[in-house]
Amino acid sequence: MPVNIPETAQKRIVIIGAGFGGLKLAQKLIGSGYQIVLIDKNNYHQFQPLFYQVASAGIEPSSILFPLRKIFQGQKDVYIRVAEVYSVDTKKKELQTSLDTVWYDYLVISTGVNSNFFGMKNMEEFAIPMKSVSEAMALRNRLLQSFEKAVTLRDQNARKALLNVIVVGGGPTGVEVAGAIAEMKKFVLPKDYPDLNFDVMQITLIEGSPELLGGMSEHASEKALFYLKRLGIRVMLNTKVTDFDGSILSFGDNTHIETKTVIWAAGISGVVPAGLPDKSISRGRRILVDEFNKIKGIDDIFA
Repeated sequence: MPVNIPETAQKRIVIIGAGFGGLKLAQKLIGSGYQIVLIDKNNYHQFQPLFYQVASAGIEPSSILFPLRKIFQGQKDVYIRVAEVYSVDTKKKELQTSLDTVWYDYLVISTGVNSNFFGMKNMEEFAIPMKSVSEAMALRNRLLQSFEKAVTLRDQNARKALLNVIVVGGGPTGVEVAGAIAEMKKFVLPKDYPDLNFDVMQITLIEGSPELLGGMSEHASEKALFYLKRLGIRVMLNTKVTDFDGSILSFGDNTHIETKTVIWAAGISGVVPAGLPDKSISRGRRILVDEFNKIKGIDDIFA
């Protein structure tokens, strides 16, 4: 059974994903004469650049969540449906979702990315990624639990392992998270936990390449390194992480660090519904498109 969406004479554009791309496109198409169906697994938009502020208790989640129905209130040709999209049938022009099937005239895939753990199963199980508000909240809770437990411990080594925070990945997310936690350590935590010595808390940022912020300018990379070190963050470049079992983070040179908190910001992989031709998918599950964002080889699907 098709999902209940009014059948009209209008052509239907289905947009999967209410992140920046999908949301902006839906807003641009208001009044265009098309029927717009916006599908997302949540009924809200998440302002991703501030996840690190939620994780470090700088702001509350409600500050960066925006209800979709509020955004499109009063827009008669826009329909919000909360569902997971499983697959696309490019011949029937249908989506299979957790609600049921949804047909389209034109489809826009704006599903974004998930964390890429490069096949490290332990890392996937024990490290904390930063790709949603719920993951940012999980990190906040993990940090606070570690501080609460550290207060009760006499063993200095066990306490140090709890206070060690490792961020893997020196891109924008990793740099922001490490910096925010360092400021939290400096300005917030000593007031909340006066009986803990935060001088023993070590924040480490690990990057596999020779520089931070690899996609940006050399100046940005140098400045980021300068300010992170000034915040007291240990930065390890040219360092390959190989495993994390929940207590020990291992490196390619057979060294290790004891820690309970590893934040994973080291790689991304595209979220692509099943059913697209293999030739349309590139490295890191990126979708190949032409200059009009049309998926190569398919006339009615864009990404």
